[in-house]
Amino acid sequence: MINKIFLKIFFYILFLNSAHSESNIYNKIDLFSEVLDQINKQYVDEIDQSDSIDAAINGILQSLDPYSAYMSPETYERMTTETSGEFGGLGIEVSMEAGVIKVISPIDNSPAERVGVKAGDYIVKINDIQVQGKSLSEAVELMRGPVGSNIDITIRRIGKKKAFKFTITREIIEVASVKTEIKNKNIGYIRLTSFNENSSEQVKKEIEKFKKKKIIQKYILDLRNNPGGLLSQAIEISDFFLDSGEIVSTKSRKDSENRKWFAKKGDILNGSSFIVLINYGSASASEILAGSLKDHKRAIIIGENSYGKGSVQSIISLKNNGAIRLTVSKYYLPSGKSISEVGVAPDFEIPEESDEFRINTETDNQLKFALKLLNG
Repeated sequence: MINKIFLKIFFYILFLNSAHSESNIYNKIDLFSEVLDQINKQYVDEIDQSDSIDAAINGILQSLDPYSAYMSPETYERMTTETSGEFGGLGIEVSMEAGVIKVISPIDNSPAERVGVKAGDYIVKINDIQVQGKSLSEAVELMRGPVGSNIDITIRRIGKKKAFKFTITREIIEVASVKTEIKNKNIGYIRLTSFNENSSEQVKKEIEKFKKKKIIQKYILDLRNNPGGLLSQAIEISDFFLDSGEIVSTKSRKDSENRKWFAKKGDILNGSSFIVLINYGSASASEILAGSLKDHKRAIIIGENSYGKGSVQSIISLKNNGAIRLTVSKYYLPSGKSISEVGVAPDFEIPEESDEFRINTETDNQLKFALKLLNG
């Protein structure tokens, strides 16, 4: 028999700050208890009642937004423990949407990117196991495995009737966050693939190198398939290109935790022509950077609408040694617009031309457009 007293205490804590009346809350608690009781007595297979409670907790969190979730003690431990090269990955950043795993972006030169996985793809099967109904943590766990081992993933792509099935070999994923090139002899091309602890230092260092070459007077910052990272780095890099004004603000439930960040005087490019490339795989910190530069009219934004992840999550430890990932605030651009579920719209929308599209290759029509625009 499920412990109804435990359930009453559990749900009373959960709904303590709810707008519902106390009597309505208790009616819902009794209903939930009754449903679990019937499942326990009559469901065709025997169930683990503890797993049912975990699923209920996770259901509450996932009903809030795609980024809030429950981590069991085992999952939380795996997340916080380094695998020391024992496990490999596919090189994709994922989120949950409508019960399906969605690719935010594949990492440059990762196993997933090389076989053709794209930002916006939906993973529907992992090794012939249906993903729908599983939590994000469970799906990620299915994708982990020893380095060198193969995994099959089946994806659905918007605009394509047929599903794609990819066989991917797991690897240790290493992210080089800044790559640079000289394009057309006079354009400095900077590709930023993530916002880690030293991204701003790397970007500044590479720009200084470009500036020493007197012929470099125009710049492209490529944020495509950059899933984000540290907010502090997005703010610092935005500040490089702005002379003044607000960069970003965060708003939370408590007014005392609302914050705003402003640019200091000094544009590292001294007003040089500047283009930023974004796509559906540009998320979070990428959207802050692109959005602030767009709002201040400091850069022309080219590509496709960004992902729309404009929220901040905190990992909160629980007494059972598990944890919850909970959205605690949202980002707002200088214009006052929220990025959440909207993203940043480009000034020039240039869709990828084909499924063979790869960033910074001969098939990259978005980069070609940017180069033509700067040279024109």
